[in-house]
Amino acid sequence: MLAKGGTSMKSRAFGLLLSVVFALGCANTSTNPANSNAARSYSGTASVGDFLSITLDPAARTFSYTNLSNGDTGVNIAYLVNADGTYTLQDPQGNLVAAYEVPSFGLLVQAAKAGPNHNTPALITAVAKGSSISTTSWANQSFNYMQFRTSSGGMEIGSVIMDAQGNVHNDSYWPYGASSGQASFHTGTFSASTFTPDPSGAFMTMPNGNGGFDYVFGTPNGVFAVDTSNGAIIGLKKAASKTFDPATAGTYKAIYYQKIGASTGVGNVETGTPSMGNATIVVGSNAQITVQDSQGNTIVQTTLTPVADAAYLYGAGELGDPCFGLFTFRVTTGNSQQDVFVTFVDHAVLFSSFTRMLPAAQGNTYDYLYGVGLK
Repeated sequence: MLAKGGTSMKSRAFGLLLSVVFALGCANTSTNPANSNAARSYSGTASVGDFLSITLDPAARTFSYTNLSNGDTGVNIAYLVNADGTYTLQDPQGNLVAAYEVPSFGLLVQAAKAGPNHNTPALITAVAKGSSISTTSWANQSFNYMQFRTSSGGMEIGSVIMDAQGNVHNDSYWPYGASSGQASFHTGTFSASTFTPDPSGAFMTMPNGNGGFDYVFGTPNGVFAVDTSNGAIIGLKKAASKTFDPATAGTYKAIYYQKIGASTGVGNVETGTPSMGNATIVVGSNAQITVQDSQGNTIVQTTLTPVADAAYLYGAGELGDPCFGLFTFRVTTGNSQQDVFVTFVDHAVLFSSFTRMLPAAQGNTYDYLYGVGLK
């Protein structure tokens, strides 16, 4: 499928601040979940590798879900709508914890007991359920993607390009590879002939090589997603140019996953301290991103650079595609390097961060953070 998968006090503090201060943004009344009472259905992928079908009933204020990957289900889970528009879920099984929704567009959920062992915290990213997903749903389209997982360095970014038949070519950058002395850039292809549309029309399946299936879903007009045993792949349609689009500016409410002091050992088992939380990202029309705490204090402020202008990613030919619409910034200190990536579509933003110790050496610990925001 798409590719695989120690920090200075300053960089680690930045990551910890994100986990604490990405709090609550300004509610957009035009997309406030309380304004619509029609039941809504979503397909979702968890960063630990679970594919879910979710139905939200705002009139009854309940969630119901089926996890097609590990067999878990939940019916009529009550939720509370908080003052800021987020949801607090009252799951008797203690699995689904919190959520945020832009009705009929996207849904973000914190899960506490995901994965094959039903015990792993994970971020669930869901989009409005389709009814006619097929091999040509994204024909002749291209996407910037991020892969979110809970192992192998946590994240990866890249480009996915489909031809007229829906065949896929991808280029990717895997920061963990650079931190551990492995290859950090990858390319790959796979055929649309491996996709099998589900009778429901909501998704397609493809063999994952381990006796199971990956799930392909999304929206024909902007989101391409694959749920794999190695985490969630989320693609957002590329922009027409590398230039930042002011239309994507605004305040995004986000849910994120973070792991501090991570290390990969035998059998690709990753240790570290995971956590999840809410986030607020304020994006200005000048491509400036501001992180604020709950009192409105500015903690981090920086301007995004197009990946196409980042010589260490694209100018030297590492990525085969300029990834128009994907942005980055890099912070380097004497003993650490942090790469942050951001991409947008319509009401959504994907973000990810990887921090590694310098000089690079196998066995170094690392930190990462990733999430999705909606406005």
